[in-house]
Amino acid sequence: MPALTYPAGKRAVNLTLNEQLVADAKRFTDNLSATVESLVTQFVQTKKTEQLNRQEMADQCARGWNEFADIHGSFADEYRSF
Repeated sequence: MPALTYPAGKRAVNLTLNEQLVADAKRFTDNLSATVESLVTQFVQTKKTEQLNRQEMADQCARGWNEFADIHGSFADEYRSF
């Protein structure tokens, strides 16, 4: 999946973070906003990939059941009245 890109528009948001965590993070970066944005982008990309993988697994499962039903029919076929 290609990397996520978003339009350049930005807006201020409020986050409630642990004070010590923010102080420690600022020691490692001079642009905490850009660092957090990068981490959130990675998080969203990971979650979207996981969601796509789950959907693909569900689609494969449904295809497998449909193939099985096409070949063997349904166990309920003998009990249907229509």
